[in-house]
Parts: sequence; C-alpha cells; structure tokens
Amino acid sequence: MTDDELQRIKLIQDICEKRITGVDAARILNLSSRQIYRLAKRFLEFGSSGLLSLKRGRPSNHRHDDKLKLHTLALVHEYYTDFGPTLAHEKLTELHGIHVAVETLRQWMIADGLWMPHAKRKPRIYQPRHRRDCLGELIQIDGSHHDWFEGRSDKCCLLVYIDDATGRLMNLRFSETESAFDYMVATREYIEQHGKPSAFYSDRHAVFHVSKRDAQTDRLTQFGRVLNDLNIELICANSSQAKGRVERANKTLQDRLVKEMRLQGIDTIEQANVWLPDFIADFNQRFAKPACYPKDMHRTVRETPEDLDDIFAWHEIRKLSKSLTFQYDKVLYLIDPTEENSRLTQEAVKVLDYPDGTIAIQYGHRKLEFKIFDKLADVDQGQVVDNKRLGAVLKFAQEKQQEFEQQHKRSRSKSAPKRTAQQRAIQQLREINPVLIHPEDFKPSTKKG
Repeated sequence: MTDDELQRIKLIQDICEKRITGVDAARILNLSSRQIYRLAKRFLEFGSSGLLSLKRGRPSNHRHDDKLKLHTLALVHEYYTDFGPTLAHEKLTELHGIHVAVETLRQWMIADGLWMPHAKRKPRIYQPRHRRDCLGELIQIDGSHHDWFEGRSDKCCLLVYIDDATGRLMNLRFSETESAFDYMVATREYIEQHGKPSAFYSDRHAVFHVSKRDAQTDRLTQFGRVLNDLNIELICANSSQAKGRVERANKTLQDRLVKEMRLQGIDTIEQANVWLPDFIADFNQRFAKPACYPKDMHRTVRETPEDLDDIFAWHEIRKLSKSLTFQYDKVLYLIDPTEENSRLTQEAVKVLDYPDGTIAIQYGHRKLEFKIFDKLADVDQGQVVDNKRLGAVLKFAQEKQQEFEQQHKRSRSKSAPKRTAQQRAIQQLREINPVLIHPEDFKPSTKKG
C-alpha cells in the first residue's frame, strides 16, 4: 500500500471509533463528507480492503486491443528487428498505418525481447590495446586542466605529449588555455627537439576535430592544417577509454608534478615551463619502458625556421577590394599600391597571424607590404591615408563607429584566434626590452654621454 492509502485507512478507522469527525476527515483528505461516510460504511462492511480501488489489478479501459498488439509485434519481427522503438514507430505509422504511442511500442518491444533498456544494458568492455612497436610511431596528446599550483597561481592547462610505444613523456608545456595557438607552440617545441612523429593521437576536442554537425565535414582545423603541412597524421579517438595511456599519465602527473613544483618553490607558468625538462628526464628514467623495436620513427625536420614560422601561424583567406584593402579582426589592411600589386584586385590573399601577435600577408609565395588602419587602437588623428583609398577607410571607420554605438564597447572579433599565447609572448618581450614591441616608436637620444 502507498502512504496515501495508509493515511486514508487510519482516518476512516478514527471516524468509526469516533476519534475524529467526518467533516475534519473530509477536509484532511480533500473529499466531500458524503464520500467520507460512504468509505466509512465500506470499512465497517469489508475492513481495510474495502477502501482499496476496485480497479486495482484490472486492465485499463484505454488499453489497445490484443489483436493490434500481436499484429504490431509481428510486423516488427518481420521487418524491424534491429530498429529502435522511435524509428520503428515512424515506419509503422508511415508504411502500415498503425498509430500507437512510442512509449507503448517501447514497452511492447521490451516485453517481447526486441529491445533492451539502456539502464539494463551491460557496460561496454574495453580491452587493453597493445603498445605500438617503435618510438615516434604514435604520440598521444591531451590537455589536463587542474589546479597545478595549489592556489599559488590560477588554474591552468598542462599539454601532455606521451609516446605510445615507451610511455616516455616527450614534451610538457603549461598554458592558460587549451587553444590552437598553445598546441602550435608546444608542437613546434616537440618537433624541434625530437623530429616529426608518424602520427598524433588525440580526443575530439575542437582544436583537433571539426564537428560532424558542421556542413563541411572535410574541413581541417587550424591545428589539423599545421599537421597536414608537416605531413604528420592526426587520429582522433572514438572514446576516452581509447586513450587510456595518456589519461593514466595525467593522473600520475597531477600527483607527482604538483608535489615536485611545491618542493621546488615554482609558482608561475613561466617558472614551470623553464623547469619542466628536468622533471621530464627524471620521470622517463623512472617510468619509461623500452620499445619492442629500437627503430626511431621520428623524421628529420627539413623545413627552415622561416617555413616553420609560416606553418605554425593562424591562416585566414581574404579577398582584396578594388582599392587593395581587406578587413581582418576588425582592422583594415591597406596593401602598398605598387605596379606589381595593382594587378591583385579581387584576388585572394592569405593572412598569417603568428603566435607572437605579428601579421603577414602572402600571395602565392610572395609576402606583401601593407599598412593598417585600426579604429580600435589609439591612432594619430593626423595619420596619412592615400586619396584613392580614403573612401574605403571612411566606410570602415563608419562601420566601427556604428558597431560601437550598438555594443557600447570595443572588442576584437570573436571568430579570431585566442590571444592568450600572443599576450604572453608580447609580455615576455616587454620584460626583455620595451623597444622590441614597437621599434618604430624608438627615438635615439641626442644627448652626448
């Protein structure tokens, strides 16, 4: 019996024994006095069982006919044995004119053994995968978000590169976020130290994988394009269990690395990145295993440093206007109107956005000289603009002013790459020498020493 039924029996018994009036019982049970006295009469005649609903145990008046149920299940057995209830319901409705609720069909299929509820299914078993044979054949990469500095600094992300064949830590790097630029910086460190591996193995993070819901599923992410240019394969795991080695390494690092940094007095990302090679050497000496075969699958990096700079930049395509201008990240770029460049109107150029915040514009294999007109920056009101492009500059300025009036704030484009890596690089340059940030602003002293 339910609690409501037990309460009703207790109150009706109290009425019969005159411990409570029928009016009070009716108010408590939210029933009419006539119904209360009718229940009391049934209690005196049949006892507590007389208060139970007479419909209990009887089939519903709204149930489907047994013939319909048998006919429906026969169709499912014949045509739709491997269909789920929802899809089977659609086909039965469209092709056979059978109209029953999806939940009704689901219960029929469960009772007939045609469908297993998810709650009763056995968990999928993931058996361990054999390690790869050689060093550099498959490198697992992952980002581990954790309070690495135990409150001494903000929470951050550790980018982990671990070799599948040996379990060796190939590279570690702390970053504020898990962005494409952060992976680009860490991957360049990796290939400059070890060479190019055969493949990277990652999860389906947006840095590595374009969602299937995207209309153009053949597109590459920026990081995927970098690996494609370097001829390195990128493989995305179907489940978290598939990359168990790097997951176990993350748990070990969240224990050991945190304590080691506490002992070393390391409190910032910059300090940690300088010290990490010492930790990697000690970790590999303790935990790395020999590969099945001694061959190293890393390939030599044949690209020049300048080529690597271009590869590890953020690439965007823009189309030049008739006045040799285009917009990128809310900045108007003006290509120098030389005789050679004058033939590039309406042509597509590639914008290279480097991790340190600098920009280059490339057409084919040629870098183009340019000037910028940035309404988001503090610009000189008397800046010089070519007459032929004054209209484009004014139009751009008006668009930015209109946008500012609507949003009441100035901000960069949300579709542009994250700037955390750039800001960190610029801050490091500023600490070394402020002149390195804006060399054009440097004015030598005229005073004699």
